[in-house]
Amino acid sequence: MAIIKCFIKIVINIHIFHLLTLKTSANLCNQSNLDQNQECNSEKNNKYSKEANTKYLQYFNLIYDAKRNYKVCNMNRCNCHTPVLLQDLKIFKEKGISENLIQNVKTKGTKYQIINHKLYREPNCLFPSRCSGIEHFILELLTDLPDMEFIVNTRDWPQVSRRHGFFGPVFSFSKTDEFYDIMYPAWAFWEGGPAISQYPTGIGRWDNHRQKLGKLGNATKWEDKIPKVFFRGSRTCSERDSLVLLSREDPELVDAQYTKNQAWKSDVDTLYAPPAKEVSFEDHCKYKYLFNYRGVAASFRFKHILLCKSVVFHVGDDWREFFYAALKPWIHYIPVDAKATKEQIRELIEFSINNDDMVKEIAENGYNMIWNNLRMRDISCYWKKLLKKYAGLMTYKPIIDETLIEIRK
Repeated sequence: MAIIKCFIKIVINIHIFHLLTLKTSANLCNQSNLDQNQECNSEKNNKYSKEANTKYLQYFNLIYDAKRNYKVCNMNRCNCHTPVLLQDLKIFKEKGISENLIQNVKTKGTKYQIINHKLYREPNCLFPSRCSGIEHFILELLTDLPDMEFIVNTRDWPQVSRRHGFFGPVFSFSKTDEFYDIMYPAWAFWEGGPAISQYPTGIGRWDNHRQKLGKLGNATKWEDKIPKVFFRGSRTCSERDSLVLLSREDPELVDAQYTKNQAWKSDVDTLYAPPAKEVSFEDHCKYKYLFNYRGVAASFRFKHILLCKSVVFHVGDDWREFFYAALKPWIHYIPVDAKATKEQIRELIEFSINNDDMVKEIAENGYNMIWNNLRMRDISCYWKKLLKKYAGLMTYKPIIDETLIEIRK
C-alpha cells in the first residue's frame, strides 16, 4: 500500500510539473512580442525552462500540498480564530482556574476585575497606552460579561514558561510554543504599538490603517508594483542580517536596510552601515515583494503589509499572535526559515519572480484573509469569546478588590 501511495504521489508531481511548465511557458509566449522567426520555447532564453522548473519543483510541491490540505475557515463570529483561544485555555479545562492560580501569577502582569459589569484595574499600569488599548475593547463588552478576574501582561515577552517557574493564567499578546500564556488581541489594534517617526505616538488605530491600506492595496495594480524585495526595520534580531547583506550585494534585487531603534548608538547597531530612514506602511505597498520578521516578539507589521496586496515573505514560525493560525504558508504568504542563508533567500525570491501568477494569487489570498477576518468587530468578538470562556473555567466567584480603581470610558 505504501509503495502504491508513493507511486501515485510521484505521478501527481510529474503531472503538476508538466502542467506548470506548459502554463508558464504559454504565458511567456502570450506576453512577448517576439516575431515569427524567434523561438519562444528556446531553452537558452526561456526562464521557464526544464532546468528552472526542476530547481523550483520543491516549491511547486509545497504549493500543491498546501492547496490540497487547505480548508476555508468559517468566517462567521470570528470563528477563523476561535480554535486559538480554545487551545490556549485547554490546559485549564480539567482542574479549572482557581484563586491560588491567580495568586501564583499576580506579579506577572496587571490585575483586572469585572464585577457587576464594571471594569477595575490596579492603579499603576506598566505601560498606560497599552492598558488603554486593551481597555477600549473590554469596556465595550461589559454588559455581556460575567464576573471574573484576570492578569494581563503588557510586556513584549510572555511570562509563563512550560519549562520552569510558576504556573497560572496570564494573558499575553504574543508567544511561542514554549509558553502557556493565553493570547489576546494586542493593544495596538486601538492604541500604542511601536513608535517611529511616521507614527510618533505608536502605530495604533488598526481600523484607520485597515481602511487606508485596504484601499491602497486594491488601487495599486500588481503589474505596477516595483518588482523588488523591500524591507525596513531595526536590527532587533540577527535573523534579518541575511536579507540586508543580500541587499548590499544585489541592490537591484533587494532593498533591505536597517533603521534606528531606541538602543541605537552607532553604525555597528545597523550592521556597519548608516541607518536608513523609516518608511510608512503606505510606501511599503509600492513594492511587489515584502519581508516580515519578528521583533522582540511577534511583528506588528505583518497584518499591515498583507493589506498591500504584495506577496509577503514571513520569516520564522515560532512567534505568533492570536490571528496567525488562520494564515497558512503557501496560501496566504511565502514561508522563510528563520535561519535561511542569503543563497536560500535569493532562490525563494527568484522563484517568485519566475512564477508571477502563483505569487500574485498568494498575495491576493493574504489580503483577503486579513480584510475579511481581522475587522474591528472580529477583534471585539475574539475578546468576548475569550473572556466568557475564561470566566467559565473559574472555580470561584471573585470579590471586588478594594485596591483597584474603576476604569470608565
